[in-house]
Amino acid sequence: MKCMYCGCEDSKVIDSRSTDDGKSIRRRRECNECGRRFTTFETIEIVPFLIVKRDGTRQSYDRSKLKSGIMRSCEKRPISMQQIDRIVDDIEKSLYNSLDEEVTSQKIGDMVMERLKEVDEVAYIRFAAVYRQFKDSATFFEEMSKIFNTSGKGKKKN
Repeated sequence: MKCMYCGCEDSKVIDSRSTDDGKSIRRRRECNECGRRFTTFETIEIVPFLIVKRDGTRQSYDRSKLKSGIMRSCEKRPISMQQIDRIVDDIEKSLYNSLDEEVTSQKIGDMVMERLKEVDEVAYIRFAAVYRQFKDSATFFEEMSKIFNTSGKGKKKN
């Protein structure tokens, strides 16, 4: 690491510790040439990926867009920001682990729906209404019947 005072490229690490958020490492260094100390931060390099939209256009991934879409579907629902952040973190982790350079918006939408279904059915339906572009009440009821059939809530008891 190059010394910021004298430009020497030889330094030694005196202390290392992770930052509060756990996403980087803070290193305290001492220059072997001038003896002055300085701090560096080491972070993981995130390889960006592109989102392929329905119309074929591509745009870079934006965490805030994903989070705001989920937040809109969760408005006035008993879902905490911590739960929303966990959903976004989980989806991001899956996307980065896939090592794909391009991901379809459909794949991300399916991942969101899968996670929202586990957290809150109303938020799931709200997201599905926009994501699946419900054209009429028939498609809405079709989606509702899927929830009732998989959760067992719509089945009659004998």
